Amino acid sequence: MELKVTTLEGKEAGSVQLSDAIFGLEPRQDIVQRCVIWQLAKRQAGTHKAKGRAEIWRTGKKMYKQKGTGGARHGSQRVPQFRGGGRAFGPVVRSHAIDLPKKVRALALRHALSAKAKGGGLIVIDKAELEAAKTKALVGAFSGLGLTNALIIDGAEVNNGFATAARNIPNIDVLPVQGINVYDIVRRRKLVLTKAALDALEARFK
Repeated sequence: MELKVTTLEGKEAGSVQLSDAIFGLEPRQDIVQRCVIWQLAKRQAGTHKAKGRAEIWRTGKKMYKQKGTGGARHGSQRVPQFRGGGRAFGPVVRSHAIDLPKKVRALALRHALSAKAKGGGLIVIDKAELEAAKTKALVGAFSGLGLTNALIIDGAEVNNGFATAARNIPNIDVLPVQGINVYDIVRRRKLVLTKAALDALEARFK
């Protein structure tokens, strides 16, 4: 697959040949969904906690005598039936992470990239650099390219000026190529790759 390369100013900068093994697959939603669920489950904090009856500080003395009161038979005041008692089957601190094989994760990334390429949501630029770290200038460049909701992937290191200018723009994410992931690709309408990011991805999946 051949795709035109543009600059941030919207000028043509040649073309690039995309690998069919990475960008030419027939997208499978089930594989992409598995990876998204894995990512979201892994990033859950899992710090929720409620006290059980064993953790409530109350006397263990029997509340009142067994017979003759006309009420139900109760022993401990820590039971869930009473206000201030422990919670039955409450949440505990735990990890929500699930397992997903590395090969499935890599395949899901390729399917997500292929889905963007097939749907016309993939843009390749020569480089992501700015002379002056000005948000206003970058907003103008993005409007020229038609980018209002996009994920921008640069090479091994993101240009500081570009990252500084982009961080205040809503619905725009900037990541180095090591941070590319399925969830961020799916949640943004456009995927913008620099030439450096493209070379790194092809070297990764070679």
